[in-house]
Amino acid sequence: MRHRIAGRKLGRTTSHRIAMLRNLVTSLLEHERVKTTDAKAKEVRPLAEKLIGLAKRGDLHARRQALSVVRKPDLVKKLFETLSPRYQSRTGGYLRIVKMGNRPGDGAPVSLVELIGEGKEGARKAKGRKKREKAKRSQRMKLPEAPAKP
Repeated sequence: MRHRIAGRKLGRTTSHRIAMLRNLVTSLLEHERVKTTDAKAKEVRPLAEKLIGLAKRGDLHARRQALSVVRKPDLVKKLFETLSPRYQSRTGGYLRIVKMGNRPGDGAPVSLVELIGEGKEGARKAKGRKKREKAKRSQRMKLPEAPAKP
């Protein structure tokens, strides 16, 4: 029975698993999205959410704890200075996992893990949406009226 056994082993030794999850979190923070298997995505989510929680705390001890996982000072700086303000009003749920189907080579279920919020793409999409809405409004105002019958 599997009662009270938390976490997944992912078919790796402990050191390999920890290193792999650190690398996944590092890539996620760097690119703000990463494509991986479902099991790895489910394992990386709590780790990344805890890091964002540390960044929201913002003190020196939190920064050092984040450095013990990420190990890249420039990414920790990005986490604390650009990502944490994005999530100040949220209490959790900073990541989204989108299932993408199966991988062609081995049939493994693949997911996209991405940070939620207004990033570069979100801002671009919102800007494009505003332009389209403005164009529609101006078109409605310029609709030609039917000529009056004499």
